[in-house]
Amino acid sequence: MKYLLCPCLLLAVLCAITHCHHEEVCHEVNNTKLHDGTENFLTHNCDKQGSNYADFVFRFYKQAIVKEADKNVFFSPLSISTAFAMLAVGAKSATLSQIFEGLGFDGLTETRIHDIHESFHKVLAVLNCTDVNIVLNIGNALFTAAGYEPQETFLQNTRQFYDAELFSSNFHEPEEAKKQINKYVEEKTKGKIPELIGHLDPSTVLVLVNYIYFKAAWEKSFDPFRTYEDDFFVNTNATVRVNMMQSNSDYHSYYDEDLSCEVVELPYKGTARALLILPDDGEMKRVENALSKETVCKWDNRLTTRRLDLQLPRISISGSYDVKNLFKEMGITEVFSPNADLSGISGSRSLHVSQAIHKALLQVDEAGTEAAGATAVILNRGLSPSVTIKFNRPFLILISEKETGTTLFMGKIVDPTKK
Repeated sequence: MKYLLCPCLLLAVLCAITHCHHEEVCHEVNNTKLHDGTENFLTHNCDKQGSNYADFVFRFYKQAIVKEADKNVFFSPLSISTAFAMLAVGAKSATLSQIFEGLGFDGLTETRIHDIHESFHKVLAVLNCTDVNIVLNIGNALFTAAGYEPQETFLQNTRQFYDAELFSSNFHEPEEAKKQINKYVEEKTKGKIPELIGHLDPSTVLVLVNYIYFKAAWEKSFDPFRTYEDDFFVNTNATVRVNMMQSNSDYHSYYDEDLSCEVVELPYKGTARALLILPDDGEMKRVENALSKETVCKWDNRLTTRRLDLQLPRISISGSYDVKNLFKEMGITEVFSPNADLSGISGSRSLHVSQAIHKALLQVDEAGTEAAGATAVILNRGLSPSVTIKFNRPFLILISEKETGTTLFMGKIVDPTKK
């Protein structure tokens, strides 16, 4: 990873935790935040054109696989976009336009920019108040150099829209500052991401962090006594041994004949779901090329209840991304250059982003999913004919929250055993 000379801004994006304990606040949030008549620019809404934010998920994914088509992929589009939207609070002119257009928000006016920030505020508030069946928390933090004072308007707006915590760091002692930030991240991720940052420059003046943590139990758990060892076909030349979970139950599913893939919805207890996409042999590229909001909407509209003998491997994978390089390939370049206009943070055009880091982790077992088990009730029904769907070759996963229509995580499982 290359580091630009500073004065600079480091943007850190990752994965993390806690839960909303303010029941009264959460009740108010869930009843008003998303239903006050204003447009939610982040929602994956099949009925409206809205913004193109939903397609940011797939554009980032397609960029991530350009050089690693045969590797595991896992990231949180919500975490990445939230961090850059928070950064945009202090961006101006072309820098601001590039950031928001890169995230799928166009037709920018002062009112629309405010509404975009308000959409993030609403969605984050609702997600942090998910029901008791889901542990989901998203948060933001600013680490500023001792003696460096960002513009008061920037601090006020990051607090108002993103509830950002503010910390002072001594970047003249890079190792100490790095330990401080990494410790914060490790605590927020319950140890899942112990070392987000590997390097800090002494002239760093600001670090932005976004974290997201998700843990949920399957609505229909897998019986651990039925898990068995089996082959997973990484490619035509390689197999690995996996613990294959089994469940015989009714699921919403659909076979897409146009794209030659099985689509299965696995609901969690509460308001989240995983959508699993299993391409036929040799069809992964075709499915990846077709990934879009419209494709997912088509799948959602055609899901029907089928009795499945569902076989899914236990998963423990992680992803680490140089977002700076990926964004530059996606046309977001200004914010990383000496021409960046982040004067809303500093009062002058002296800042640019030197690093943008994202790390995420996925663990799936019989009880549920942890992304950064849970107690599960096993439900059995009477026997009836079932269709076997066996996830024993590379497949895709989308984890979303239904109340907000937001994609929390996306990934491709090429090797479930490769951490």
